Formats: sequence, C-alpha cells, structure tokens
Amino acid sequence: MNIKKLVVGGIALCALWVTALENAGAQQPETNGTPVQMVVTVEPHKGAEMPNVSASDVLVMEGKDRDRVTDWVAAQGERAGLEFFILIDDSLTRSVALQFSDIRKFIDEQPSTTQVGIAYMQNGIARVAQNLTNDHALADKALRLPLGMRGVDASPYFAISDLIKRWPKSDNRREVLIVSDGVDLYYGTGDLLDPYLQSAIEDAQKAGILVSVIYSPGVGHFAHSYWQAYWGQLYLAELADKTGGESYYIGMTGAPVEFAPYLSDLATHLKHQYLLGFIAKPETKAGLRRVKVRTELPKVDLVAPDQVFVPATPE
Repeated sequence: MNIKKLVVGGIALCALWVTALENAGAQQPETNGTPVQMVVTVEPHKGAEMPNVSASDVLVMEGKDRDRVTDWVAAQGERAGLEFFILIDDSLTRSVALQFSDIRKFIDEQPSTTQVGIAYMQNGIARVAQNLTNDHALADKALRLPLGMRGVDASPYFAISDLIKRWPKSDNRREVLIVSDGVDLYYGTGDLLDPYLQSAIEDAQKAGILVSVIYSPGVGHFAHSYWQAYWGQLYLAELADKTGGESYYIGMTGAPVEFAPYLSDLATHLKHQYLLGFIAKPETKAGLRRVKVRTELPKVDLVAPDQVFVPATPE
C-alpha cells in the first residue's frame, strides 16, 4: 500500500514538473524575428533614488508576448552622442524671450557629445536658424524673438513633421524640444482626432525621435482662450507621451514663470537614457508596432514610445 502511494505520488510529481517546464517554455521570449532599437528613459518615482537597471530587469511586450532583449546600453561614453533640436513656435508672444536665458543655460550645460540645433515653426515648415552643432555658443546666438503673428505657423504639427522628415538618419540619439501653445488653427476642432497631430506622432515614432514639449501661450485672443489652451496642452502632452518624451505645462492659459525647472528635469532625463535592443515578432510587412517597455523593479518607470517602427522580417 505504501509502495502504491509512493508510485502515485512520484507520477504526480513528474506531471507537475513537466507542466512547470511547459509553462516556463511558453514564457520564454521570442528568438526569431527582427532586431529593433529604441531609446528608453529611466525615471524614478518622486523622492526615490535613481536605480541601477540591468538588461534582465527590462521587459518588452507585444500584447501578451514577450520579446527577447538583446541590448541595454547606457547612453554614455562612446554611446553618448545626441542630436537635439529646439523648435520654437513663431506665433508665441514675444515675452517668451524672457525665458531665453534659461534655454541658453540649458544649451551651454550640455556635454560636448550633444549637437544642438535651433528652428522656428513658420507657415507649416521648420525654418532652421542653426543646424546641429557642437558649438553651443553658436546655437545660443540663433535664438531670436518670435514673429508673434497668430496663424503664421499654420498647424504646429506640420512644422514638427517637416523637421523630422528632413532630419538625416543617424546612429546618435535624436530628440527635439518643442516650445509652443499646441493650438492647431488649421484643424480647428477640439477633439482627439486631429490628423496632423497623429501624423506628427507617427513620423516621430517611425524615425525614432523623442519629442519633449513646453507649453507657452501664443498671441491674440487664443492666448487667453481656456478652450484653445486646454486642447493645445492636451495635444502637446499626447505628442510627448506617445513618442517617449516629457511634457511640461501649467494647466492654465498663462505663461510659465520660468523654464528653468522644466529644463533641469529634461537635462536629468537626457543623462539617464539607454539604447534598448530587442527582437520583434516576425512579420512580412514593415510598419509601426505597438510595444510596452516596463520593469518589475519598484519605484521606477521606463519611459519609451508606445510604438516602434519594425522592418519586415527577411525571408
């Protein structure tokens, strides 16, 4: 009788062991597919210390499927290269020039591995005042008063797409800071369906460019229109969130007292970015793929675009 129980128990134990192995195998990340790279920012919760995040702490999910992480490299040393454009809305009030000292300080404090460019949103295009340069003093000089003419920029999202499409591909990180009220007079309706905003988001995601934004009011009636300011700030926040950047706004129609706190926070983010490589699920057609990058480490978030461009898997 004892022998019978022992045999039955052994069989049950073997069954549990086989089931565990099958489950473990089902949870293993995909090994066949297409290599993809994206920039990820490590952001600790308020009051928490910056954690040490290793590749084994990073999860990349496509739906319920986990992708295999192949690289997790800090954007430092030989990999610190950064191309950073500051794109200013030419329809802003000229009082934004009071913030230029904060912007210049931010530029001057960037390391020599960071190239800075200055451009202005004007008539739906990005007019480059200073091409990307490691000479930060030269970038400082390109800052000028905005034209302060409502509608001169058409849709600000046209100018964002224009800059992104003309930006040459590079092995460096590529990021842009937008200073705008986000109001899209060309579309004209406050809802979540603005096609020009969505195009700008997709253009940034396809190019792997992170977009951060600072809200600043424009001229005229719309500068104090709560309805317009609300949707403008909402659009800017969506642009930043979906491309892996940061959004800074004050939740009202007035101008920020200073940009310094925003720029200080942005500078911290730039110092804690990683180049993430992973194997996306194989597909015969290239396109944007929705992914979720996360970690199970406590009190920390991994900030990344919610979509990444995946080339077609070679046959």
